[in-house]
Amino acid sequence: MKTTYIKLSLASILLLGIYSCKKGEATASKYELEGAADSAAVVVSDSVSSAATTKVKDKQFIKTAEVNMEVKDVYDATISIEKSIQELGGFVTKSNLQSTVVSEDTYNTSNENSMLVKKFQTENTMQVRVPTDKLGELLTLINDKKLFLNSRIINAEDVTASIKYAELETQRNKKTNETIAQMKVNKDKVNMGNDNMKEGNQQQLESMNIVDNIKYSTVDIYIKEPKLRIAEIAVTNTKSIDNKYKFNFIYDAKNAFVEGFYLIQRIAVGLITIWPILLIAAAIMYVLRKRKYFKKPDQI
Repeated sequence: MKTTYIKLSLASILLLGIYSCKKGEATASKYELEGAADSAAVVVSDSVSSAATTKVKDKQFIKTAEVNMEVKDVYDATISIEKSIQELGGFVTKSNLQSTVVSEDTYNTSNENSMLVKKFQTENTMQVRVPTDKLGELLTLINDKKLFLNSRIINAEDVTASIKYAELETQRNKKTNETIAQMKVNKDKVNMGNDNMKEGNQQQLESMNIVDNIKYSTVDIYIKEPKLRIAEIAVTNTKSIDNKYKFNFIYDAKNAFVEGFYLIQRIAVGLITIWPILLIAAAIMYVLRKRKYFKKPDQI
C-alpha cells in the first residue's frame, strides 16, 4: 500500500513537471511572437519620418514633403510613382520629364548609313497630391525606387489656430453684414456691403484652401539618373549624299552655256537702253577724227 502511494506521488510530480515545461515553452513562444511583432512595428515606423504620420488629438496639420533622389531609370520610376499615386487616391499636378544632351556625334558606318550617338542625362521634376493619411505609404513606395537619396524634407504645419481664426472671422463677417443691412440705403451702405462681401469671399477661399491642404498633402519629387546614358540612333549618311550630288559637270556646263546666252541678251538689251549716249559718243568721235584729218602739218 505504501509502495503504491509512493509510485502515485512520483507519477504526479512527473506529470506536473512536464506540464510546467510545456507551459514555459508556450509562454516563451508567445513572448517571441510579441517581440517579433514589436520589432516589425519598429521597422515600419522607422521607414518613414514621424512627421508624415503625425496625429495629435484636437490638432490639424498641413503636411508637405520634398524628395530629391537618384534612380536607375527616370522614365520607369516616373511611371511607377504615378501609378502608385493613382492607387493611393492621389493625383499628379506636374511632371516635367526631360533629357539634357551632353554631346552628340555622328559616325559613318557605310556609304548609305551612319550612327548617331547621343550622351544624355534624364531628370524629372514632379508635384503630386496624395491623401494625407497615405503620405507615409507614398514616401515608402518612393523610397523603394532610389539608388541614392540626396535629401528628403517633411513638414507638418500645425494650422489649428488658423482654422479657429477663420471661424471667428466668418462670425465677424456675418455680424458685420447684419449691421450693414440695418443701415439706411445710401452710397456708403452699398460700398460697405460690397467690401464686406469681398472680404467674406476671400475668407471662404482661404478656408477652402486650408481644408484642401489638410485633406491632401503636396509632395515635390525630383529624380535623376546618376550617370550619363548613351543612345545609338541609325541615320542616313548625309555626307555621302552631299558628295554624290555636290558637282555634276554635264549639268553644270549646260547651265553655264544657258546663263552665258542670257548674259549676252542682257548686255544687248542694256546697250539698246543707252542708245542716245552711244549716239552722242559716236558723233563726238566722228568730229574729232574729222578735225584731225583736216589739220595741216606743222611747217619746219
